[in-house]
Amino acid sequence: MVLGEHKDLKYAITGLPVKEKDKLLLRLIAKDKILTEHLHFKLLEDASDLEARRMALSELIVAQIDELTSTYRYNVKDTLTVLRTLNGRINHHYKVTKDLNTEIELRMQLLNEIPLTLTPSVHATLSKYNDRMVLYFLRTTLSVYKKYLKLHEDLQFDLQDNLNKLLKKAYTPRFEETAEALGLPESL
Repeated sequence: MVLGEHKDLKYAITGLPVKEKDKLLLRLIAKDKILTEHLHFKLLEDASDLEARRMALSELIVAQIDELTSTYRYNVKDTLTVLRTLNGRINHHYKVTKDLNTEIELRMQLLNEIPLTLTPSVHATLSKYNDRMVLYFLRTTLSVYKKYLKLHEDLQFDLQDNLNKLLKKAYTPRFEETAEALGLPESL
């Protein structure tokens, strides 16, 4: 049921006493973890908390990538798993904070630091991950590029070097054909 389709219900809700509205609101919020976190962030936190969240996630990215690269013989499957996991954490950060700038910064950090050494594998099950990794990396890069274009010019200027570094990484010989097919520019 969509609230916009039922105008009578909308008016009935707005006509409820404040106490009853508060009870209903709290019950609804309790059912959605992300909404609860978003409201906590919006109502009880400030800019310093946003910076603390960004730094914590940035440190997690560095730690996870260091852990990945320090293991002997990590493979593309491990890299893809770490990339997806950290990308999910960034998605969660954005859903809670609704801050596009830090989302783009964190994604660019992740994509720039993740190792993309794709080695041909004798095992067919591992070689299929090479294509998945390339596609996932490039689609995420394209998403970052599109969001970058929506930012204010001043913010774009601050992020331009990191994005150019990322676009250069996307145009390595193994990725070039797919990057062109997706419509990624080679640089800004």
